[in-house]
This record gives sequence, C-alpha cells and structure tokens, in this order.
Amino acid sequence: MQLRSDNFNEGETIPAQFAFGKCAEPFALSDNHSPHLAWKDAPTGTRSFVITCIDDDVPSSGEDVNQAGRSVSADLPRVAFVHWLLANIPAECGELAAGSCSDEVTPRGKLEPYGPPGSVQGVNDFTGWFDGDADMGGRYLGYDGPCPPWNDELLHNYHFTISALDVPSLPLERGFNLTELRAAMEGHVLAEAMLTGTYSLNPDVAG
Repeated sequence: MQLRSDNFNEGETIPAQFAFGKCAEPFALSDNHSPHLAWKDAPTGTRSFVITCIDDDVPSSGEDVNQAGRSVSADLPRVAFVHWLLANIPAECGELAAGSCSDEVTPRGKLEPYGPPGSVQGVNDFTGWFDGDADMGGRYLGYDGPCPPWNDELLHNYHFTISALDVPSLPLERGFNLTELRAAMEGHVLAEAMLTGTYSLNPDVAG
C-alpha cells in the first residue's frame, strides 16, 4: 500500500498553505488547507479507509512555548498531538484533493468539516490547546494543520497514515477521539502506509 501527496514528498517541508500557522514576526494564521493525498495498492478485502495525522514532536511542557526571549529545548521530552482523524472513507475513494477537507482557519473549530460521503471526523488537539481562549476556544473537528511553537529548537514531523480496514464502517460518532478510533480499528487493519512531512515556525530550524 502506498500514500503520496502532490504537495510534499516524504521527509520534505509541508508548504505553509497547508499549515495552521506561518512565520510572520513571529507568527500569523495561515491558509490551513488540507493537503492532497492519494493512495493505492490496498489489499483485497479492503472495505473502508481511515486517515490520521499526528505530530509526535510536541513539547511535553508548555512553560517556554511561544515565550519571547526563551526557547523550547530540542532535548525536552515530546508527546503526540492529533491534527486529523478521518474514518469511514469509502473503499472506492483513493484520493483527496488539496483543500477538500479544510480551506481556512475556523476560530472555535469546524463543527461540520468537509469529507468524503459517508465519512466521519474526530476531534483534534487544538480543542485542548485553545481551551479557555476567549477568541479561539471551541471544539475542533477535522483537519487543522501544523502550528509548532515558533521558538521550538526541534523540527516537527507530521505523520499522515492511511489504514485499510476489512469493515465498511466503524461505530464512531462525529467528534470521536484517537483512543476511541484505535479501539474501534483493533483487529480490522489489513494494511497501512505513512507519509511524513516536516514543519517549523522557527527561522533558525532547517526545513
């Protein structure tokens, strides 16, 4: 099974168009378009697909995050941050056009994000990040792109994964989380493929 994008190759920088934030003295909201994704060679018996996007390089402590005059050490332990959970993609679907699942930053979150017919989308971790923010706080569903700390010394890796399942749908309601998704997928995954792009808002970090 293979996964690719017209917008970036394996290990390359994700263009700012597909990010939530971009560099702008030091930060500004970006276009937040979902990237083009295409997949092929799913195994016989595939009846649906799941897509996830997860950044495993998020600082485990927010003490220095986005603080002027300070930096987030590359040595700081890291945790996962969910950017996209998309389930129940029909088996006949093999491609998502750029911008087809997100085409802007939506303050307070997209409550009914676009997706393939019959699909269902989960909550991403911007929900927790913006909790208590008067302007941005809300429930973020669907795709919201990269927005690493602008003072992070570490280049972030964004893992887009496509999973082929042996069931036509998973018993998930809109707004499910990663734990619920993994529990529902257990025992049903026939194959997976991953595409990893990189992103940084720190001008001193390559990539």
